[in-house]
Amino acid sequence: MFSRKPARFIVAGLAAAAVAGGTYGMVSATSSSSPAAASAATAAAAFRGAGSGGSNARSGPAAGGSVGTVNDISTSGFMLVTSAGQKVTVEETSSTAYKKDTTGAAASAVTAGQTALVIGTVDSTTITAAQVILQPPASASKTASMVVPFTRGTASTAKSVGQIPADYQQGSGTIVGGTTASKATQAALAAYPGGIIDRVVRLSNGDYEVHNIGVNWPHHIFVSKNFKVLGAD
Repeated sequence: MFSRKPARFIVAGLAAAAVAGGTYGMVSATSSSSPAAASAATAAAAFRGAGSGGSNARSGPAAGGSVGTVNDISTSGFMLVTSAGQKVTVEETSSTAYKKDTTGAAASAVTAGQTALVIGTVDSTTITAAQVILQPPASASKTASMVVPFTRGTASTAKSVGQIPADYQQGSGTIVGGTTASKATQAALAAYPGGIIDRVVRLSNGDYEVHNIGVNWPHHIFVSKNFKVLGAD
């Protein structure tokens, strides 16, 4: 088994600062007209694939996370493979906190084959981890089997389930972070595992649209202000 050496904690810098302290940041979810923002939006859209169709614009990395099986451990992080086959690069820093179930743990507790929930700052398929929560394999939720894995060249499944806000418009709302984003992310992943939550948007009614990439469906997961999953499309 790979030996996890202290060298991994040397990786600090700006990435650590971005996730440390659970700050609550808010930026507009609407797109900018600048060339740089347009380029970033184009790159993000290219990753999300054929079914993304007008998803919320973003101005940069945002709070989110993913859940999957730990693989390819190194001194600076590990690979997470989701139930839908999406590979996620997890970067650990000196500020990353670890739990096993609900108990605090050391970085050395992360071993290959374990199920891990990773919460942090998401940039495409890379997560700079604020929290790594190790947990035993959970029984699949009733909605988990509905997740459609991403297949390049295949359009997303066009369907809606549950409650979708009647006045919801893609690109509306404000991106949130901190504890709020963490709770919304965990609720969404518990219902629909397999993708990567790359941002959480607060809607005008106080509920949240949790943006899901790396799968063909669902692309948007709607979570109440009390962090209960309402529906998805």
